[in-house]
Amino acid sequence: MKNTPNQLIFLTLIRSAEDANFVRILIESVRSFGGNLSQSPVWIFTTDAVPDVNPVIENTRFLPLHTPENIGHYPFANKVAACAQAEAMAAPEGQTLVWIDPECLVVQPPELFDLATRYDAAVRPVHIKNVGLSSNEPLDPFWQKVYEVGGLDEAPLTVETFVGQECIHAYFNSHAFAINPAKKLMARWLDCFTQLVNDQAFQTAVCQDMRHQIFLHQAVLSALLVAELDEQRIRILPPSYNYPYNLHHAVPAARRARTLNELVCFTYEERSLQPEAVTDIEIDEPLFTWLHDHFSAS
Repeated sequence: MKNTPNQLIFLTLIRSAEDANFVRILIESVRSFGGNLSQSPVWIFTTDAVPDVNPVIENTRFLPLHTPENIGHYPFANKVAACAQAEAMAAPEGQTLVWIDPECLVVQPPELFDLATRYDAAVRPVHIKNVGLSSNEPLDPFWQKVYEVGGLDEAPLTVETFVGQECIHAYFNSHAFAINPAKKLMARWLDCFTQLVNDQAFQTAVCQDMRHQIFLHQAVLSALLVAELDEQRIRILPPSYNYPYNLHHAVPAARRARTLNELVCFTYEERSLQPEAVTDIEIDEPLFTWLHDHFSAS
């Protein structure tokens, strides 16, 4: 079934009962604080490990996820597969697909995710360098292979990491991002990711450690965005998007959010959002009461 054009669709994934709770709260945050985008459809992909999770929220659609068997064991394969599956289902024109991880919240209208006709992607740079490379470093064997598979010869675009404030070769965060499905980048993401996961020489040589395996999906996405899109068609989102509350303590003081309310969306992996227990950032109304109502005391 194809959807009507001129529409923004949120995408997310449930792999467990815990994910189901995160997703329910995520969707309710969109409905509460999303402004003009608050009633946008949400497509929720579910794995076989989740037999029956259908929280009653309007304008949501539950879809069984089809992850290729030869990558199903690999970190974040389900995320890549879900994005490719959504892209194949989406109308070819006039849509924006917004992936957002379960442990994220939207607390202001996320208007910059709406690509309209001006952009083909909206992304944030990574928070920390991790497997990325400084802009003055040559490509290492890991990135050389990622670029080769993605059809990129060099790294013409640089970004600055948010927490580390380092200039690195283009490397983007994937907690939440927007994509134009007409560009078919998600299908390419799945194809390139699958090729690298099943390349035994690559896996046993430069991608054998857990750190590179965890962030392989993100590296491939970054390479494809640069390879396939004109730089001016990539919207670099401001720091209020994908703010790393999970890394809040490490954010330089000048960049640190003063209140959760000033953010648009943020990730809170393994952090409590019971507002009475939050001591490292201010929470003003109406968000304070909303969080109190949605997160039980630990």
